[in-house]
Amino acid sequence: MMEKKRITWVLVLALAVALLVTAQAGADMVDAKAEAYVLMDSDSGKVLLAKNEHKKLAPASMTKLMTLILAVKDLQAGKVQLKDQVITSENAWKMGGSQVYLEPGEKMSFEDMLIAIAVGSANDACVAVAEHLDGTHQNFVDRMNQEAKLMGLKDTHFVNAYGLPAAGHLTTAYDMAVIARNALAYPKILEYVSIKEYNLRQGEFKLYNTNKLLWWYQGADGFKTGWTEEAKYCLTASAKRDGLRLVSVVMATPEKQGHFRDSMQLLNYGFARYSFKSFFSKGSTCGAVRVGKGISENVPVIAEDDVGVISIKGEEKKVSNKKEMLAYVNAPVVKGQKLGEVQIYKDGELIKQVNLVASAEVARGGLWKEIKKIFAETYLL
Repeated sequence: MMEKKRITWVLVLALAVALLVTAQAGADMVDAKAEAYVLMDSDSGKVLLAKNEHKKLAPASMTKLMTLILAVKDLQAGKVQLKDQVITSENAWKMGGSQVYLEPGEKMSFEDMLIAIAVGSANDACVAVAEHLDGTHQNFVDRMNQEAKLMGLKDTHFVNAYGLPAAGHLTTAYDMAVIARNALAYPKILEYVSIKEYNLRQGEFKLYNTNKLLWWYQGADGFKTGWTEEAKYCLTASAKRDGLRLVSVVMATPEKQGHFRDSMQLLNYGFARYSFKSFFSKGSTCGAVRVGKGISENVPVIAEDDVGVISIKGEEKKVSNKKEMLAYVNAPVVKGQKLGEVQIYKDGELIKQVNLVASAEVARGGLWKEIKKIFAETYLL
């Protein structure tokens, strides 16, 4: 038993070393000027390319990605509604830097506030939203740090919700990539950060997205730029092509617009080298399971997530899948109930599992339903 454990740990260590060597070898193939960067597969979290990815640096307005995560989480939890009116405090009005020039007492819908943050990088809107959700800006920042811990981030600490320079307000390229992966779980965030232009205040104030990759790079659909004299030019970006979604983070790029150039280099490397081997897309029907004692005879089964995996181009044939589902289940069936799974293998080794779940609920059919079923089966016999 001890020998098997030792062999397992040796294999894990060898894999980790191989990934590190691959990432470093790739780093030699790009000419990124950023002080730190990372390219990550959004599906698995695998680092494909990296340099100083764990170095603590100022994130500037990339901070706002965590602000958006908490705001949309509260939206999904029913704590707030999109049409709710957010009242601007004097504290929010006094914010400098990038802003939408909120006035004390001005009311704006919660959704417009979020769009002002996502598209216009509005510091004043960050404070207004923070106070609306948690009473004070500091309470909201405390929750940002709690959320960072829940994500397993060890090198991130927030002092404010907007990213202006502050002692101890630091993160890393790796941690920002993890935050971006978590943001992808909220479709509303991707919807907002991908908006190129937006008419605020009934068209009186025009917002233009600070992320120019939305115009310049095929497949780009998020996330957030950042700049201060301390942080220099930063960008957390997302792009998707042919099912493969990559997340890139560049921090402390010295040249104006250099964060866009560096990001495109990283993404070009990823899309040139890797592909996404897909079997089923998220939400697609993968079969059906027979249901006993229910109002329906069966229930369609759907994939809980994308059933696929990143692969080096040319090695897709090494990836296979195996689908396993229950043959029969008794009602009641709850929507989202696990009824099977798809297993993905590479070279015969299990590398990923995706749940197959009920697409709808199936209630019990009642006694009369069972009598009719028995009668029908007897008659047919």
